[in-house]
Amino acid sequence: MANWRDMLGRKLVSPSEAVLNIKSGDTVNVTPSVTTPFTLCKALIESAKKNGLKQVRIDHMGSAVQWTGPELRDIFRLRDNYSTPLNRAACHAGETDYLPVGLWKQYEMPAGLAPNPDVLMVPVSPPNEHGYCSFGQGVWMSPGLVRRATIVIAEVREEFIRTYGENYVHVDEIDFFVEGESHSIVADAAAQAEELSEEEISQVEAICTTVGVELINDGDTIQMGVGTVSASLGQFLDFRNDLGVQAELITGGLVDLVNKGVITGQRKTLHKGKVVASAIVALSQEELDGINENPVFELYDFGYTDDLRMLITQENFVAVNNAMVVDLTGQVSAEAFDHRMFTGVGGQTVFMVAGAYSPGGKSVSVLPSSSVPKGSSQRVSRIVPTLTGGTPVTVPRTYIDYVVTEFGIAELRGKTVQQRARALCEIAHPDFREELVVQAKKLYGA
Repeated sequence: MANWRDMLGRKLVSPSEAVLNIKSGDTVNVTPSVTTPFTLCKALIESAKKNGLKQVRIDHMGSAVQWTGPELRDIFRLRDNYSTPLNRAACHAGETDYLPVGLWKQYEMPAGLAPNPDVLMVPVSPPNEHGYCSFGQGVWMSPGLVRRATIVIAEVREEFIRTYGENYVHVDEIDFFVEGESHSIVADAAAQAEELSEEEISQVEAICTTVGVELINDGDTIQMGVGTVSASLGQFLDFRNDLGVQAELITGGLVDLVNKGVITGQRKTLHKGKVVASAIVALSQEELDGINENPVFELYDFGYTDDLRMLITQENFVAVNNAMVVDLTGQVSAEAFDHRMFTGVGGQTVFMVAGAYSPGGKSVSVLPSSSVPKGSSQRVSRIVPTLTGGTPVTVPRTYIDYVVTEFGIAELRGKTVQQRARALCEIAHPDFREELVVQAKKLYGA
């Protein structure tokens, strides 16, 4: 096989040359999260400061690069649907444009994101002998954007894995390539993960065990969202049989369950026998190696994996997602504290609605009953009488079937407001139950 650099010929340029294609006033789409083209982003920031660029709009979902700060304020304007630690303070200050996206369709950019950006910056694997590159650990919306962007600049990352599904792009579809600096996604995930306390570990174990034993059945197809609790669920399902996965993200433990024969996908309605998602997050190198060129795993366009029209056809579909707070009627907020964005909607809303609609399916919201916020010594209840002013509802109470804390399950499907309030009081932390009972009676007559 020819050297991949030789295959690219004149399309292979330096990062500084590639980003000269970006002008003041342009809209640049940068691929999300774990598939951020870090080398190109660094080059763009340096070039923009050097060449005096102004008002460059950056559409970067789940941004893993800091586009904000005093020296960048007049250069870039970040538009994001998922607040991250690097840009969260700027989001709270109104210095970024937060877009509350929750509706996804295949090959269509959600309203508010540029459907035809001036430039797409995307990382890819080196091309194979047929000239096809992989989008690596995340397809996201790259297939459609490659076709619609005016200029496509790809950053070649030699460590990127290949998967089946829709995870490919031909070199002829890309205008420029740059050689990416070595960047460890695994190291990034480890650095960003906060070490859990003994109490938090105990909460995760109790909640995930309860969900695995009581709410997931053999043969179910599951979706697990990001977050400390829901993303850990795969580690507690090895006693189950014939599970399937139809998700937005592949999280920890799933590779091991495939290897053990727990996940077979043989009872799935969609993509029988396959683990389907759009991206892979926070996996070890060993797990990534287990997915690489493994035909069981398929990655597709984000708008396909998160399209509600498709998801509601999946039978026995169990969606399990993290909540930040739940009020006594079952309203879930998983994205903000008050009006301050902490994360984002992602696909949680559509997956929970799909779980509620699915024949034999369930929508399950998981959260610790209480926590001690970072920088505070005061414990707070995660089950509250009402959501505070400005708090967005990520999942309406009408689509929540079950809420689970370390103290048990509150079944909400088919229950009145009074019944819901009583059930949620029972799984609240003991330190807050008495006051919650008082509030439940006062507010709802429970």
